[in-house]
Amino acid sequence: MEQGTITVAEALALPTLRRGLPEVLVGGDALRRPVRWVHAGEAPNIAALLKGGELLLTTGLGLGSRPAEQRAFVRGLADRGIAALVVELGSRFTTLPAAVADTARSCGLPLVQLHREVPFVAVTEEIHTELVNAHYALLRRAEDVHRRCTEVLLGGGGVPEVLRLFADFAGNPVFLETPDGRLLYAAGPHTPPPAPGTADPLQVWAGLRASAAGLPGSVLADIPGGPGRLGGGAGGAAGGGTDAVRARLVVLPVHGPLAPVHRIAADRAAGLLAVVLMRARQEEELAARGRGDFLTDLAEGRLDAVDASGASDAAALARVLGFRPGPGPLLPVVMRTANDLVPAESWAVLAAALQEELAGVGAPVLLGVRLPEGRVPLLVGLRGEEDRPAVADRVAEALRAGAGRAGFRPPVVVVGAPATWETAGAGLRHAAEAAQAAEPGEPGGTSWYDVRRLDVDVLLWRLRSHGDLAAFVQRVIGPLLAHDAASRPALLPTLEAYLAHAGRKAETARELHLNRQTLYDRLGRIGRLLGTDLEDPEAVLALGLALRARRHVG
Repeated sequence: MEQGTITVAEALALPTLRRGLPEVLVGGDALRRPVRWVHAGEAPNIAALLKGGELLLTTGLGLGSRPAEQRAFVRGLADRGIAALVVELGSRFTTLPAAVADTARSCGLPLVQLHREVPFVAVTEEIHTELVNAHYALLRRAEDVHRRCTEVLLGGGGVPEVLRLFADFAGNPVFLETPDGRLLYAAGPHTPPPAPGTADPLQVWAGLRASAAGLPGSVLADIPGGPGRLGGGAGGAAGGGTDAVRARLVVLPVHGPLAPVHRIAADRAAGLLAVVLMRARQEEELAARGRGDFLTDLAEGRLDAVDASGASDAAALARVLGFRPGPGPLLPVVMRTANDLVPAESWAVLAAALQEELAGVGAPVLLGVRLPEGRVPLLVGLRGEEDRPAVADRVAEALRAGAGRAGFRPPVVVVGAPATWETAGAGLRHAAEAAQAAEPGEPGGTSWYDVRRLDVDVLLWRLRSHGDLAAFVQRVIGPLLAHDAASRPALLPTLEAYLAHAGRKAETARELHLNRQTLYDRLGRIGRLLGTDLEDPEAVLALGLALRARRHVG
C-alpha cells in the first residue's frame, strides 16, 4: 500500500460500509489496492468521469439490462483503473448478473456487493476523512525528515550527511548528480543495514543509472541553481535545462518500493540542498568526498577486490568515479594536513586546488578527501614500478602546492609501495597509518615519505594508547627530559643529532655548531644522566626507539 492512502480492504472495514454487510465476489486477492477517492453515481457513462483509483459506489442503475451493456460498463471502469466497484443490492438487483461478475474477474477488478442499504454520503464522508488523515500523517513524516535534515546542517553537517540521513529514511541508495548525469555523491542506507550481498551504491549507479536503465518508481528531484554552475551539460529534467537545474537528487528503489512520502521529502530536501550548494566549489568538494569514501572503503576492506567472474570489482567502481589507469601498477598515496582544525568551508577550496595541481602530474589520479580523519587519500596509475620515484615527486609537489594555495601549512605526504587492485586497499591503509605516525616537516630533504621507512613509527603509533609505551619512554630517557625541563643547555637535541648521524661525532659536532670537546662533555653528561653507554648498540637502539616514541605519547 502507498503511504497517504487507504486500501480497499481498509475501506470495507470502516463502520459505515460494514453495516452494509459487504461481500467480496471477485478480486479478493486485490483488496490491497490503494483508494485515492470515493465516487457515487448511476450514469451509464460514469467511467468517463473518473480518473483512476476511485472506490465507485452504485445501486447498479447504470449497468444496463443486457449482458453486452453490463460487460461494457465493467470494462470501462477497469480501463480507468478504479480501485473497486461496490454495488448495493435491492434497488436494481437482488443478485448481480453473471456478466458483471465474469467481466470483473477477467479484468481483475475487485467487485463487492452490499446486502443492506447504507447512505452513500456517509460512506463518502467517512472514507474521505480517512484519506485526509492518512495524507496528513504522510506530510508529518515528510516534515520530520525535513526537520532532521535541517538539524544536520545547523549542526555543522553538509550534503553527504543529509544524503545519508535520507538514504536511511528511504531504505534505498540516494545519489546527487549533475544535470548531465555526472555522479557527485552516493549514499546507501545504514539503518537497518542492507542484507548480506547487497550492492554498494556505486555498483547500483554503475549497473542501473549510468547505463540509462534506471528503475521504475525512482524518485528524482531537481535542485535549482544559477546558470553555468556545473559546466553546461546537455539535458536536464523535464521543465528545465542545465541553466535552471544545478544538480539532481535521485533515489532508486533497489531494496524496496518508494512511496509518496519519499517524493514529498525529496522535494523538500532538494530545497535544503540548493541552499548548501550555493557555497562556492561545493560540487568539487562533494565529488572529492565521494571518492574519499570509496578509497576508505577500499582501504578498510569493505569492497570486494574482484567479483565472481574474477574481474576487478574495485576497478569497475573506480571507473564510475572517472579513474581509468592503464595496465601498470597502482601507487597508494596519503596526504595529512598539518592544520589541526580545518574549517568546513576550507575543504572545498583545498579539494579544488589539489585537483587543479594534480592535473599536471602526467599520470591518472583518483583524489579523495576524508573530513573525519583530516586526510587526503589518492591512487595514482603508474606505467611501471620504475616510475614510482619520479611520479611520487610530482604528486607530492602538486599536493604541497595545492595545500599552500588553499592556505594550509606544508602537509605530510606518504607514498606507498606499488600495488594491484587486490593489494591497493592494504597499501592505502598502511600509508594512512604512516601519515598519522610521520612527523611534519621535510622528510629527509624530499617532499614525501616512503612508507617503507616508517614501519617503526607505525608500530609505535599503534602502541600509543598503551601505558607501556609511555612507561618505556620515561624509563629510557626520563632523566634527560627532566634535566632539559629545568636546566640549560638542553641535552636532548645533542642526543638526537648524535643518533641521527649513527654515532659519528665529527658530523654531529658540525651540525650542532659545537667544538669537539663541548660535544664530548655533553655526551658524557647524557651518559651519566641516563646511566648508559652511548657506544653500546643495544642502548643506542633503545634510545632511538624512545625518542621516536616520545612524539606519540605526548
